[in-house]
Amino acid sequence: MRDEAVHPPLDSPDYKSTRLRHPKQPLVYLPHTVAEKTGPQLGELRPGPVDPDLTRQHAGEPVGERITVSGRLLDDGGRPIRDSLVEIWQANAAGRYRHRWDSWPAPLDPNFSGAGRCVSDADGRYQFVTIKPGPYPWGNHPNAWRPAHIHFSLLGRAFAQRLVTQMYFPGDPLFPYDPIFNSVRDAKARERMVGRFSLDGSQEGWALAYEFDIVLRGPDETPMEEEQ
Repeated sequence: MRDEAVHPPLDSPDYKSTRLRHPKQPLVYLPHTVAEKTGPQLGELRPGPVDPDLTRQHAGEPVGERITVSGRLLDDGGRPIRDSLVEIWQANAAGRYRHRWDSWPAPLDPNFSGAGRCVSDADGRYQFVTIKPGPYPWGNHPNAWRPAHIHFSLLGRAFAQRLVTQMYFPGDPLFPYDPIFNSVRDAKARERMVGRFSLDGSQEGWALAYEFDIVLRGPDETPMEEEQ
């Protein structure tokens, strides 16, 4: 069951599109079979060498500030979740997605698709190389702008555990005005969605580093958008 003190409500009035997307009837419980309780078998679908590096997926380099985003995938006991698929998607440095419905007048980058995937290692660690995304307008309310963020999709220990969250960047001035960020009502839980800048993890002359640990269950769990 969702912990309503941590996760955002499925119907958040200030986030207008949830009015159309949240369930209107009581949820129906479906018992899990063996298929849902076992981890996804990636087989030949495992990420390739350039999947975690969003700056190497095209012939040229993308425009923007190169960064690394890394962290650990953990369970409620602080134990690492190994060999689990971690996927991200994001806007480019100008705040635009490569998507047919994104038409606001910001440039598309021909060398940036904005999607990556990797598998956590034996210590539950993942890492991506990417470009810091820009904020963008989204029309939810007058002069509405989303803070810069990266979407994360996680499968945890089983296929039925797919969860989605967003990583934000520290000190963003748009935090007080964003109803999606503030739909997580607990201030300490909101902070768990903000990545940590790491000078020690930054690579001189190449990329600044951000760290973002993701906890799937328990008192320190990362707030998620999807029904568990």
